[in-house]
Amino acid sequence: MNAPAAVVQRQLDAYNARDVDAFLATYAADARQFEHPDKRLATGHAEMRPRFLARFEEPNLHARLLHRIVAGATVIDHELITRTFPEGPGTLELVAIYEIRAGLIAEARFITGTKTLAARS
Repeated sequence: MNAPAAVVQRQLDAYNARDVDAFLATYAADARQFEHPDKRLATGHAEMRPRFLARFEEPNLHARLLHRIVAGATVIDHELITRTFPEGPGTLELVAIYEIRAGLIAEARFITGTKTLAARS
């Protein structure tokens, strides 16, 4: 199924499975990713693959969907991402805005929210 919400859900599932091939399969070959509003992060699978292979190395990586809005071909996810930052493990609030075209993610814009480091014991 290529409905916008289904495409984004497959992308989220592949992210959490750390399956770079399944993840990239949800993106158009020439897809673009931006830090909102217009700072380009990557264009196309060749630039996206190494970014996400590195991210998928993080042992505690997980994205938890908090809320999803679907408006036509636009899907907006509010997520809580568990990551390992240079300063240690923690979470990061993220809003992702996906534009779906021809059943694939054509553009993604990310708004980074609050980063919280885990309490050290």
